[in-house]
Amino acid sequence: MTGKKILLLAGDFVEDYEVMVPFQALGTVGHEVHAVCPEKEAGETVKTAIHDFEGDQTYTEKPGHDFELTHDFESVDPAEYDALVVPGGRAPEYLRTYDGVLEIVRHFFEADKPVASLCHGLQVLAAADVLDGRTCTAYPALEPEVRAAGAEWTDEVTREGNLVTAQAWPDHPAWLAEFLDLLGTDVEHAEPAPADD
Repeated sequence: MTGKKILLLAGDFVEDYEVMVPFQALGTVGHEVHAVCPEKEAGETVKTAIHDFEGDQTYTEKPGHDFELTHDFESVDPAEYDALVVPGGRAPEYLRTYDGVLEIVRHFFEADKPVASLCHGLQVLAAADVLDGRTCTAYPALEPEVRAAGAEWTDEVTREGNLVTAQAWPDHPAWLAEFLDLLGTDVEHAEPAPADD
């Protein structure tokens, strides 16, 4: 397998698990992931938020980590990338207000390149007007927004064409497996070494 070049859109208060886990997992299997944020450069950080489900009407939010960006947003040429990841959290609320972000997202859909998004990341896709006629999911409270963007709603990890969507970080195993399959990633499982007696 030849590793793909993947663009990851981040921003302050992106959901911690939804940026850290895909970034690390995709890199682990040989893909090159470039994490970027508007108005920030390589080496700068974005703050993350940890969202948890603790029996309240909605998720709780706690401070997360500082996530280091790997590349400058201003130098991104989406034509140089094979795939896109749009994580959730609170970052998508304002990332969708950047024309440059929306243009990047539209490029991946117009070129039919793999896109993985989950949770509130679908807010960016809805703002880019790329969901019309698709079947997808997002954080459950976003169902009205996803439907208003012209999409058919589902409650589970969904892969349709070039798009893989999930509701939140608990969906990582299925969501990442679908995305890796879409990327053509062959993950070989080595047999564990025998234990020393």
